[in-house]
Amino acid sequence: MPESLIEQLSKIVAEGKKEVERILERLSGSNKLTLQTNEYVLPSKDKSGLYRGQMKDISEQEWHNRLIYGDNLLVMQALLAGDPATGLPSMRGKVDLIYNDPPFDSKADYRTKITLPGTTIEQKPTVLEQFAYSDTWKDGTVSYLRMMYPRLVLMRELLSEQGSIYVHLDWHVGHYVKVLMDEIFGKENFINEITWKRSDSHSDTKDKYAFVKDTIFFYSKNSSHIWNPQYTPLPQKTADNWYKHVEPDNGRRYNLADCSSPNPRPNMMYEYKGVKHPPNGWRYSLEKMKELDEAGRLHITTNTIKYKRYLDESKGVLVSDLWQDISQIRGYGVSSESIIYDTQKPESLLERIITASSNENSIIADFFSGSGTTGAVAEKNGRRWIMSDIGKPAIMITRQRLIDQEAKPFLYQSIGDYQKEAFTSSRLFRRIGDLSQVVLNLYGALPFPDEQNPNRNLGYIKNSRTLVMVDSPSKLTGYATLKKAQELRESFLGGWNKVVVLGWNFVFDIATVIKNFNDDKLEVLVIPPDLLDKLKTKSSYESLLKSGKIRFSSLQYLSIKKPEVKNYSSDIDEITIELDNYILLSPDSLPLDDANKEKLQDIIAHDPLALIEYWSVDPDYDGETFRSKWQDYRSNVGNDADPFRVVKEVNILSPKVKGKRRICVKAVDVFGFESVVVEEVG
Repeated sequence: MPESLIEQLSKIVAEGKKEVERILERLSGSNKLTLQTNEYVLPSKDKSGLYRGQMKDISEQEWHNRLIYGDNLLVMQALLAGDPATGLPSMRGKVDLIYNDPPFDSKADYRTKITLPGTTIEQKPTVLEQFAYSDTWKDGTVSYLRMMYPRLVLMRELLSEQGSIYVHLDWHVGHYVKVLMDEIFGKENFINEITWKRSDSHSDTKDKYAFVKDTIFFYSKNSSHIWNPQYTPLPQKTADNWYKHVEPDNGRRYNLADCSSPNPRPNMMYEYKGVKHPPNGWRYSLEKMKELDEAGRLHITTNTIKYKRYLDESKGVLVSDLWQDISQIRGYGVSSESIIYDTQKPESLLERIITASSNENSIIADFFSGSGTTGAVAEKNGRRWIMSDIGKPAIMITRQRLIDQEAKPFLYQSIGDYQKEAFTSSRLFRRIGDLSQVVLNLYGALPFPDEQNPNRNLGYIKNSRTLVMVDSPSKLTGYATLKKAQELRESFLGGWNKVVVLGWNFVFDIATVIKNFNDDKLEVLVIPPDLLDKLKTKSSYESLLKSGKIRFSSLQYLSIKKPEVKNYSSDIDEITIELDNYILLSPDSLPLDDANKEKLQDIIAHDPLALIEYWSVDPDYDGETFRSKWQDYRSNVGNDADPFRVVKEVNILSPKVKGKRRICVKAVDVFGFESVVVEEVG
């Protein structure tokens, strides 16, 4: 008989503790993870002008809010480790509040709908997302709890001594996660189980009660934590019933409260203005009674004294653990907040949590950030923030949302040039050889024997001195991988004439990385993201191998027209930058079905720049940090009123520079692929 989930909990905890021990040991080692800054975003959406904000180097700033792309287990390791080389300190013990809304439905559909001019395309998750999702749910709830345990421990490490954590779940896994949180944070630090009525009752449930609520578990790190009580307005009926009296001179409504003491107080037994004390004495001292009387706060009759409580001074009703006053996001066009993101939470929900459990300038973190509501609300309420997500659509939406609300400058970062240190093969790949071997065979390369190739990711083209290297689907292919490929080409088994790198995911500036190598004996190709779907059975693999229909494509790239620089004033240049063309990967290399590939092909042929989701400009690029001083994105209709296209030309004002000016343009397409162009002008 298989073990029950309850029986497996102790194993989940034991395995999680060992994993955390390994992680914490690595933090002080030479191979610790670091954050790579992809973009320093200075929100200035689609408007020409001179940026006059603070322009010190990033390392000189005391703090920058951070939006981080990547697996949150790795993100938190990097935050704990810090990076003295870039002036980013460890965040251990510095976060006052963590809110998390992790996925909690194994049947959730994470496909993304993309609206383009005249059509809509539906894409599957990226390969990184697919692997993260399959790892999370491969053994059902057990896998989910294994995923959550080490992450919750690292969150505790990040929390300050006065910090709190809220974890937002529903009925699928909620109380199993609470058991883990009792273990990690201590049952004595459990504060509330909050019930949020998130939706109206459904009429489509036939054999059970409708699901209308979520649960939010609230824990503190220690016995003391930041707490600012929250109130809701008094119901009108309560106000009418309680505050029946009205001041004749100013119309203020009030009620009358008893001034007698609830317990015997011998020192409060005095007569005031002819009114004898009640049996237990007064609630106030004689001095306080006079003070209240002079302030007009007492209602005195021949035998009673009452205290006036004014309606306009009432804080309202203290918020309880049952939240029924916050409505769900009701869809685009219905709710003004909606940004078309399925798991988007209302800002009022996050505002309550943030204002209750943090103070102004506190650091707030959200490691399953989704549509970015936590950071957006933290920004509006004077808090600092860190957000991360493994989904490219989530990161794109969040960046645009923050620019739209004119947030303070923030860093967009990722985990170095890789995402995971190792890849665990699925059962399929254990049967037919690991994934790299499969890719090598489909590319037409012969794998080397295991004794020569322990990582099993190298092969060669028969009758050709061409070496082939396959990168992991859980990594971002970048400089380190290409440098390793070059070294293998020169030294592995006597050397090779050429090396081909096959990658799944790439660092944002991969085109620039390749250009800087300037190596015509190094080729980089993209493995089709939908290959995983096509390899569900051994027979499907053999069919693909026989047909030879798998296409490995070159990378996408952006081109711009030569920028024009004009004299604007004695110390300012006016720079005109215009997009020229965008070459996307072949539709065959995208996670799309045949119908959506056909739609995309038509867009590529007739309007390729319509595929640009976001583009930004650094008019004075230093070659290291991309400072995004101007941005435009689809859905921004401030200038062109077209929600499905970006503007193609911009005039930017920038301080004059000595010598040549390096202009860097970054674009992100609707699928999340990033391209960078650097131009030098006189």
